[in-house]
Amino acid sequence: MSPAIHASAALGEGTTLGEGCVVGAGVRTGARCRIGHHVVIHDDTVIGSDVRIDDHATLGKSPMRAANSATTKEQELPPLVVGDLCIVGTGVVLYRGASIDGKVLMADLCTVRENVTIGRGTIVGRGVTVENFCSVGRYCKLESECYITAYSTLEDRVFVAPGVVTSNDNYVGRTAERFKHFKGVTVKKGGRIGAGSVILPGVVIGEDGLVAAGSVVTRDVPARTIVMGSPARPLRAVPAEQLLESQGWSDA
Repeated sequence: MSPAIHASAALGEGTTLGEGCVVGAGVRTGARCRIGHHVVIHDDTVIGSDVRIDDHATLGKSPMRAANSATTKEQELPPLVVGDLCIVGTGVVLYRGASIDGKVLMADLCTVRENVTIGRGTIVGRGVTVENFCSVGRYCKLESECYITAYSTLEDRVFVAPGVVTSNDNYVGRTAERFKHFKGVTVKKGGRIGAGSVILPGVVIGEDGLVAAGSVVTRDVPARTIVMGSPARPLRAVPAEQLLESQGWSDA
């Protein structure tokens, strides 16, 4: 099955497409992109150079809105932008209105919603969901099956372990009052969240703060502090050798 490429699409030099791809109007790619089988690239999507897109991925999808949705809004969205040297795994869905910097890995079956920015060098693991109106910084690691709720901010070098759940609604879907109070979570630079933890709405995890695995975090986490338990409480300071300033990492 040959690819279906709109006449107005512009594919960069050396870009290859597998069988059954659909490339919409106004799509632009840089040079040397490798696009797998049955990939759908919706209208106006902009893809950088040397990007790998695996089978059955969907790029530039428009959001759906349920009649009673609290966070999905009717709006004109800019095109999806995917930076140079990104990798887009099998079955990934990237929405129109997202902006993804260079060298980002989006592993199989992850979803990145509209009005999301993802910084350079970040890893979005298998099955991760990043909901709308989120900002994810540079060199973050979002491990398999974690859930980043709408209206959240993750600064640079944040680590989120597998199975972490964040939330933004203290009213648990009841009463109109909830629409006034949606608030995601904030994880400051170098914050880390252990496997299977639950972070409640509006919580701020301070710089280099660490949430132990399986914790339920109901209040802000002080900078450079380990918290654990349900509800999570301060345990001790993060060891000096684990602080970001001790790692010698470059943000190039």
